[in-house]
Formats: sequence, structure tokens, C-alpha cells
Amino acid sequence: MFTLSTRSQISIGLVLAALMIITRGHHFASLHSLPGASWAIFFLAGVYLRSAWPLLGLFALSWGLDFAAYTWGGTSGFCLTPAYVFLLPAYTSLWLAGRWYANHHQFAWRTLVPLFFSATAGLILCELFSSGGFYFYSGRFTDTSMVEFGHRLSQFFPMYIESFVFYLGVAGLVHAIFALIQRQIDPHSTITG
Repeated sequence: MFTLSTRSQISIGLVLAALMIITRGHHFASLHSLPGASWAIFFLAGVYLRSAWPLLGLFALSWGLDFAAYTWGGTSGFCLTPAYVFLLPAYTSLWLAGRWYANHHQFAWRTLVPLFFSATAGLILCELFSSGGFYFYSGRFTDTSMVEFGHRLSQFFPMYIESFVFYLGVAGLVHAIFALIQRQIDPHSTITG
């Protein structure tokens, strides 16, 4: 496990919040070509931010952005159903997976195994809660079935995995650069684990 100063955690939290603002859905600050980063943001918050308070802040931010996009941004309210509440356990799954990984992180290639397992578990649980909750409880689909849900999973889940892996790769690269710089400055640093 690595430790970060409060200042570093605040900086990371602000970067994650800014990333959510510029990549979440269609609203005033969206960048057209960037995929949504919400899933990776919740995972990375679990990895880097020691307190649970940022989880609540990110929930509030995501809800606020969705609300603004719907009320002022002209975005369709198709996804705003009673099933929206399933995003709470979906995002919490990613945050908990990130928290688990943070406790097993090592600055070496050996870190890839726990990273793979934690990311995979977080992604699967998040997808089951978010897409499963929407499919079965939104009221948007009639005659729901597990077969149809499986078809929808195979169609849409790969896109979520792709954007998650993209942002996780960028975060891993940034982390490695900062860790190497920190090791040059202070060879006894605990940031790299």
C-alpha cells in the first residue's frame, strides 16, 4: 500500500472531479471526443483517496451533472428513472475495488495481478448494478429476460471496459512518472509502496 499526503489527495480529488466534469454526458463542459470517465474515476478515487467522503462528493457531482444536462442542457431524460438509484451500488463497487487494490499495490510488475482482479471485479459488479438495474427496473423495457439482458451486456459492456482501460492506463502512466520522480528526490519515499 502506498501513502499520499493530504495535499496530494486533494490534488488528485480535484483532478478526478475536473475529469468527471469534462467527460460526463452532454452538458456545457463536455469535450466531444472523450469517452466517459466516471467508472475509472470512482475506481481511482478508491485507490488514491483514503477517506470515504470523496465517494459521496463524486456521487453528488455525478448527480448534479446529470441533473444539469437534463434540465438545462437539453439531454434526454431516458435514463432518469427509478433505476438511477442503482448507480449508487454500481459506483461503490468500483470504489471498493479500487480501495482493495490500493491495499495490495506494489511498484513492480507484480501489481498487475491484483490490479487486473480488482478492476475486473469492480467492472463486472458495476455493469450488473447499472445496466441490470436499468434493464430490469427502469420500466423502459417490456418482457425482460436474462437472455435479452445477456445480449445487451455483450453489446454495450465492451465499450465501458474500453474507456475504463484507457483512463486506467493514463492514470497508471502518470502514477509511474510521479513515483519515479519521487524516488529520485527521496529514495526512501513511501509513495510508491
